Amino acid sequence: MDRYLHAIDNVSTWAGKAFAWAIVILTAIVCYDVFARYLFRAPTDWAFDASYMLYGALFMMAGAYTLARNGHVRGDVLYGFFPPRVQAGLDLALYLLFFIPGIVALAYAGIDFARISWGLKEHSSLTASGPPIYHFKTLIPIAGFLVLLQGLAEMVRCLICLRTGVWPRRAHDVEEVDVDELKKMVNVKDEDIQALDKFVIEQEQRKEPKP
Repeated sequence: MDRYLHAIDNVSTWAGKAFAWAIVILTAIVCYDVFARYLFRAPTDWAFDASYMLYGALFMMAGAYTLARNGHVRGDVLYGFFPPRVQAGLDLALYLLFFIPGIVALAYAGIDFARISWGLKEHSSLTASGPPIYHFKTLIPIAGFLVLLQGLAEMVRCLICLRTGVWPRRAHDVEEVDVDELKKMVNVKDEDIQALDKFVIEQEQRKEPKP
């Protein structure tokens, strides 16, 4: 099961990191527009449209990535004190009551938005020569599907935690350095670390001035 969960994590991560490059393009466009406007008195008529489309694309496509990293804002004043099974139960209830209906509605409505926009070959109406935006609206159902897929993976994690009492590891947890494996590589045991800690504490105590 972990293999499938990590595969979904990797898809969400790939999408988020790929669209993260939109920040670089967005920064370059904004800088160019500022220089053109204030130094050369020649403002562009396309920078605003490009800016909100790039930012919107980044915002939508990073949703699944953020969920995969468990990085969405959470009001966890009390949540962090609960045992894992209680946390999993709360998360699962919230996914079923709010997340799934909301994301399904987003993806379903996004299909119509994209279909109508492609049928009209819709262009931005903010400027006289507005760029096409039907490709931009296509990202709405795609982003909704990715977030929904990641949400289903999170629900499976909740069920696993309810059964085992331990949260399953995420893909990026596996990517991080495994402390136990690192200890084996350098032939260090827990006893050695404890002895070193004791030695350091003793040295610090000896440095303290006596009353």
